[in-house]
Amino acid sequence: MTTETTTESTEASGGVTTVYQVKGMSCGHCEGAVSGEISTIEGVTSVQATAATGQVTVVSESVLDESAVRAAVDEAGYELVEHV
Repeated sequence: MTTETTTESTEASGGVTTVYQVKGMSCGHCEGAVSGEISTIEGVTSVQATAATGQVTVVSESVLDESAVRAAVDEAGYELVEHV
């Protein structure tokens, strides 16, 4: 399964913003679980998960290794999926 992400440099912070699509989030607890796991990845400075859209916006110091993000989402009990 492929995962499409949107990545753009953020001039103000000098970081990278990436949007991931996550399957299975349905409430605030889900958002917190996914955000908590992704925030443990080295270099992550901000995580915003939105259950209503299934999108997780991650700001990091540099481009993240997608396998690390996938592992964090799996650890939280959800699935990184293709962006629709």
